Amino acid sequence: MLNRLLLSIINRQTLISIRCFILSITSKLYSSIMAAQSSSQPSESTLKNPREFDPLKPQIPISYPIKTLEELESRSYFDSFHYPFNKASVPLDGNMYLPQRPRMLVCHDMAGGYLDDKWVQGGTNADAYAIWHWYLMDVFVYFSHNLITLPPPSWINAAHKHGVKVLGTFLTEWDEGRIISNKMLSSKEYSRMCAERLTELAIALGFDGWLINMEVTLDSSQIANLKEFVSQLTDMMHLSMPGSLVICVTVNGHLHWQDQLNEMNKAFFDLCDGIFVNYTWRENYPKLSANVAGDRKFDVYMGIDVFGRNTFGGGQWNTDVALDVIKKDDVSAAIFAPGWVYENKEPPNFQTAQNRWWSLVENSWGVMQNYPRSIPFYSDFNQGRGHHFSVDGRQLSDADWCNLSCQSFQPFLEFSEDPVLDATQALVNLEEKSYSGGGNVTLKGVLGSFDYFTKRLFQAKLPFDDSALGFTYSVKSVGDSLVGILLEFLSTEGEIESVLLASHGDTLRTMNRFSSKFSKVIMPHRVVKPESSDGWILQETVISMPGYTLTEICAVCYKLRNEWEEKISEYYAILGHLSIKSPDQNVLFPSSSSWVVECQDVTWKPSTGETKFVSFTMVWKLMDESNSNEFQKYNIYVEKTSESDEILNVKLQAIPEFLGIALVEAFYVSDLLVPYGVSSLKFTVQVCGLDGSYQRLDDCPSFQLDF
Repeated sequence: MLNRLLLSIINRQTLISIRCFILSITSKLYSSIMAAQSSSQPSESTLKNPREFDPLKPQIPISYPIKTLEELESRSYFDSFHYPFNKASVPLDGNMYLPQRPRMLVCHDMAGGYLDDKWVQGGTNADAYAIWHWYLMDVFVYFSHNLITLPPPSWINAAHKHGVKVLGTFLTEWDEGRIISNKMLSSKEYSRMCAERLTELAIALGFDGWLINMEVTLDSSQIANLKEFVSQLTDMMHLSMPGSLVICVTVNGHLHWQDQLNEMNKAFFDLCDGIFVNYTWRENYPKLSANVAGDRKFDVYMGIDVFGRNTFGGGQWNTDVALDVIKKDDVSAAIFAPGWVYENKEPPNFQTAQNRWWSLVENSWGVMQNYPRSIPFYSDFNQGRGHHFSVDGRQLSDADWCNLSCQSFQPFLEFSEDPVLDATQALVNLEEKSYSGGGNVTLKGVLGSFDYFTKRLFQAKLPFDDSALGFTYSVKSVGDSLVGILLEFLSTEGEIESVLLASHGDTLRTMNRFSSKFSKVIMPHRVVKPESSDGWILQETVISMPGYTLTEICAVCYKLRNEWEEKISEYYAILGHLSIKSPDQNVLFPSSSSWVVECQDVTWKPSTGETKFVSFTMVWKLMDESNSNEFQKYNIYVEKTSESDEILNVKLQAIPEFLGIALVEAFYVSDLLVPYGVSSLKFTVQVCGLDGSYQRLDDCPSFQLDF
């Protein structure tokens, strides 16, 4: 009897072990297939052929433009399956009104638009175009050669996080544009209707206004209705969204560019928030335009075509020539098509060329935005693209991806023109494993006669009150390389204080090394080495500086070397993230029972053998919707339960598999492979806090799909 019992237990345990082994193999196979499946996105021909692209049909969510006045008038966009996925989730951070100084507008015109950025839930191209120098601009325009260009939510989310306004584009051009303009300007009533519809779109999708570009010849009789359209759109936007913008690229009805603000176009300037001046201006035109604008001179945006098409200064690597003239004459600038660096494949690679080109802008105009400026503040230096994806030091995926909505606050890294001569470097690295997201700041170089070096991370404007703030950062380093965080403060009396949040290590040697170099040196209050975080070390420090404003954050790279040790040595360390918050400012995640999670539009289709594919829409919401604005990001996981679990009557620990990220309370699962033997799928929505924290998976909302 005992032998039979032992044998049954052994057999049962053997079956469980075999099952676990098979699951581990199929999980890896499943992940590789999923990576291949994730590229199965709608083709370009589908988007271009309206007969094939049915916006009402559930499918992988995309961003797309509105191409006819009939679509605008009927409000058909709001009936689209894609509409809920295209709502921006990140509100504008910072002042809702533009500052009274020369401003920087950047107009995105990249190969027609709606490329990798059209995939609302993210694409698979780690080399996708991106912008990360948000601190150098005030306004971002998403442009394409369509009637109504709706900015993809990824651009809105990334720009808003950094305090940059986003505008869509209304464009009429060529013969088709003339026909559209004739209809739009056929009456004041129709013009007002168009203004109402455009306002409604901007408010619903969460962007900040419109660039109006009428590149057609109009009859003089149509000018009154065009003015009515511009005036009504401006007034409606201001009423619905204080601080919103309507900027015009227009003339007196004839397609003849003025290249300056003058009596031919000032009537339109007076009706809206600014004018985008064409690129072919002459050197004295910015000053002439400023004189005409008077106290609204900062609302004049002098255009610069980065491709250099008849633009002043030649654009390209000489874009700063035009910027210097515009800055001298105290008006604003409008940079058109900075994607030239990407489209032209400027050497040696996009990352380096992009950083070099934007350094020309910074050297000419300086910094436009400051952050952090409020708490909580969190950055994992994620550019919104990468070759892997991690959460809290644990890698969830090694697949290539891109999604600008995932971009965190970008560091103000200074570009070195000749990194060979510069012995130290700081760069966002997409290759090294990340603490969270897909990027990090890699710090490397040679320590010589100077036993430490500093690299700028952020230029801040964060006032401190009587409360203390906690700083937490993650580091992974080679050998004895250490990373500290240098904080520079400014008092109300103009006094500068420098505080070093030193790395863990020998306290006495650290104090001896740095106490004479900085106003204050603070050792970490807590050092954590999570077992599952692949070598990352978390360091936490609490600091109080009442009455001071934090103005700059730098990384301090050093080694604690003895006097007899060699002075010249290699340095290498990786900064994974930086978090600033009040010590008691922890996110209270709602319990799983506080959410309603539903599954909609479920469809099945066969695959090879006994496997099959499932597609459906997940939607979730808090029962108490007053707290819904606290969360802007969700990680989506799936767990597969096998029929063998039910046969063995055991509950084994399932392996959560990362599916993707949602920025709204919905996620579309497309052609998810269900292997043979799987009897149910459990989908979990991991709620993410603004401070970079994540809810424990066991406490997250979920639903189970049985079949």
